[in-house]
Amino acid sequence: MDKLIYLDNAATTKTAPEVVQAMLPYFTEYYGNASTIYDFAGKSKEAIMQARTQIADVIGAKKEEIYFTAGGSESDNWALKAAFEAYKSKGNHIITSKIEHHAILHTCEYLEKERGARVTYLDVDENGFISLEDLEKAITPETILISIMFANNEIGTIEPVREIGRIAKEHGVLFHTDAVQAFGQVPINVDEMNIDMLSSSGHKINGPKGIGFLYIRKGVKIRSFVHGGAQERKRRAGTENIPGIVGYGVAAQRAQETMEKRSAEEIRLRDHLIGRILKEIPYSRLNGDAVKRLPNNVNVSLQFIEGESMLLMLDRYGICASSGSACTSGSLDPSHVLMAIGLPHEIAHGSLRMTLSEETTLEEIDFVVDRLKEIVDRLRSMSPLYEDFMKKQK
Repeated sequence: MDKLIYLDNAATTKTAPEVVQAMLPYFTEYYGNASTIYDFAGKSKEAIMQARTQIADVIGAKKEEIYFTAGGSESDNWALKAAFEAYKSKGNHIITSKIEHHAILHTCEYLEKERGARVTYLDVDENGFISLEDLEKAITPETILISIMFANNEIGTIEPVREIGRIAKEHGVLFHTDAVQAFGQVPINVDEMNIDMLSSSGHKINGPKGIGFLYIRKGVKIRSFVHGGAQERKRRAGTENIPGIVGYGVAAQRAQETMEKRSAEEIRLRDHLIGRILKEIPYSRLNGDAVKRLPNNVNVSLQFIEGESMLLMLDRYGICASSGSACTSGSLDPSHVLMAIGLPHEIAHGSLRMTLSEETTLEEIDFVVDRLKEIVDRLRSMSPLYEDFMKKQK
């Protein structure tokens, strides 16, 4: 197979043609600054409002509750830092989990070290689920915020968000969820799930890079994040990225309209990929829950193998995959997510994440598994650990 096989859609996706087409006029034709008062800027203002509506519809929110940012990491930072400042008179306690994206974990570390926050990092089980009982026990009178991701970016596990939201509401605690991987992939309704704040990023759903949003429920007290202008209802200053906003709106609507059919096909291919690997490659294991996981996510660990070596050899066949989060792909440390679910270092280092798209085919999946089997055999043939292990089995 000569063409590129892209299985790293959790890192970023290809911008859809209709998204690009929708964006183009706002570079050269309707390029007015939405903050100006003359008629020419009207198209830009209208485009922003339309995108707000398109995005709000996906999560059952009001358009006034959508605030545009530069991406998921900014949205996470805004939710945690600004909420902490706004509610610190009530308390300083935040609850999160050990498998959050680093945009959450590093922000929590900052708040602990620099702002006096007290943070509880919940454990997860072997499939990556938090314990609802542990969550409820962790809540104190000083708890002001719970931040638990909707679905994990590495192992694909979908957390019990509805139940988390119920617990948060019963205790009068704000609930934020990092939904960067879940938005447009699985159904979300912020009212039914009692979500107060939600982060997302355009480039995960065939939209452009450099654009995201933070949903903030009306009535939530939160500080402005960027000061300087009156944009985003005075909460996030800076000239709006009109082309990016337009593209994000179209991508969100597109994701909503195709979700049911797309998810069903991705699940079919995902389970075929998982099934072949677990059946045909000895000493392999699936990471994350087998059922309650993102439709397009496959994360496996292959013993006696270094993940980076697998990626380099897959790349020779034109296969793009990853060993974990794109934000930590240059790190030699094992994934904090895989360590949190109980994998030892030597197994965590041999992890492989493959994330599908609507363009992925069964032929591609079978090609990848066939090549992966060859690669694993070759790498294990050079592994002293594997040799010693096999000797002990005799």
